[in-house]
Amino acid sequence: MDDTPADRGVFRPCAEQVALIPEVSGNTINGFGETQARQPRHIYWHDPDLIEHGRLQQWYYTQNASPAATAARDKARAVEARALPPVAHDKARQAPDAWTKAVKDTALAAGADQVGITPLRQDLVYQGCELDYKWIIVLAVRMDYEPLSQAPGITTSVEVMDKYTQGTSAAYGLAAWIREQGWDALHHGGPKAGPVLLIPHAISAGLGQLGKHGSMINREFGSSFRLACVVTDLPLIADHEDDLASDDFCLSCQACTRACPPRAISDTKHPVRGATKWYVDFDKCILYFNENQSCAICLAVCPWSRPGVAPSLADKMARRRVRATPNSMPGSKGAPGTLPG
Repeated sequence: MDDTPADRGVFRPCAEQVALIPEVSGNTINGFGETQARQPRHIYWHDPDLIEHGRLQQWYYTQNASPAATAARDKARAVEARALPPVAHDKARQAPDAWTKAVKDTALAAGADQVGITPLRQDLVYQGCELDYKWIIVLAVRMDYEPLSQAPGITTSVEVMDKYTQGTSAAYGLAAWIREQGWDALHHGGPKAGPVLLIPHAISAGLGQLGKHGSMINREFGSSFRLACVVTDLPLIADHEDDLASDDFCLSCQACTRACPPRAISDTKHPVRGATKWYVDFDKCILYFNENQSCAICLAVCPWSRPGVAPSLADKMARRRVRATPNSMPGSKGAPGTLPG
């Protein structure tokens, strides 16, 4: 038998952490099993005094306090704390297609690896937050596979934090540039939870599809990337969703399901706040995450994450779908988010 994490026995959290588990289930907060749509609620990576899992979140930081992890977090916080410049008094005027190209070029130059644009959905704004903007620009930053492949541990945790910092920095650069053009804009990057859910917007913006592991799969990067965003009223043109046929792949692939130590990944989709989708059991996942200086095992073992695999796998899945349904067209339903070059 292969010595995968799932083969080493069922994970059992330590008593110290168990004592901090709140009465309300994280799955309940996330809306697991709910068939009616509603706004999401903050559950983690938020002000610990405002969330039910605040004590668990604080405990995580006591377990992940190595010099490397602390330095990575301090760097991320410094980038996050930078104040945006004021909005210029006079609005620059261009056609939406010109603005769209300029936004994508600026984001790529600022450090993003892909960019997608989609209308901001108010039902994806967290309860208690307000975002009165028309558009959300989603930035993707590729992770390096070598440190990701060492999950779980400090090396992977630092890589994740570094890429979140890169995404936040790129989003800051784009938001600052938009403000210099006389248009309002705000930016956000992880891991801190912001005012809006990023993954559903990233899917709408053409940056990939949701995988069984609860993260996205991208045509170029597989599961090895992180997100940031900018919201604005600048006149833009929306991208279209990209269909990688990853659902077809995830239905038969067992890599992440078998490798997950707390058995948090389901083989079937479930209703979550009115949408049926892949869902990872928060209550199981977070306890393992906390005790292992983060996780990302599911992303590391995902076949799409291996360097160079995602583009060829996307093409293979498209050809397979065409053979199964002769009237379908290969590739995406529309143009995915902008690639560099």
